Amino acid sequence: MMKKPSVTDLNSVELEVLGILWSDSPLNPPEIEAALSRDIENATLRSLLVGLVEKGYLKRERRGRAYFYKPAQQARVVRRKLADRLANVFAEGSRLGLIAQLIKDEKLTSAQIRELENLAKGE
Repeated sequence: MMKKPSVTDLNSVELEVLGILWSDSPLNPPEIEAALSRDIENATLRSLLVGLVEKGYLKRERRGRAYFYKPAQQARVVRRKLADRLANVFAEGSRLGLIAQLIKDEKLTSAQIRELENLAKGE
């Protein structure tokens, strides 16, 4: 039985591609390549995009001779899965515990602390 792909199986380039497409989509491979922060071979990018389609993270639509890609999952869904994975590893499964650890690891300014308080209050 084949294991279902997990969000934690995504590598840094795949995550960057998802981030690009969450910001602006649909895009074709040359547009995605231009937005990437690193150089990537055209064939490698196309293979990566097909892999993300097969894993269920992207959808693609053919327009003429080109494929255009867009996210199949919302950013908040993937972000939540990644946060859960980090919480499992670093905070015994507690998202609140993970957030607390991240805050403790930072040197926050008074303004940043006020911003976090406002977020927690829903403001």
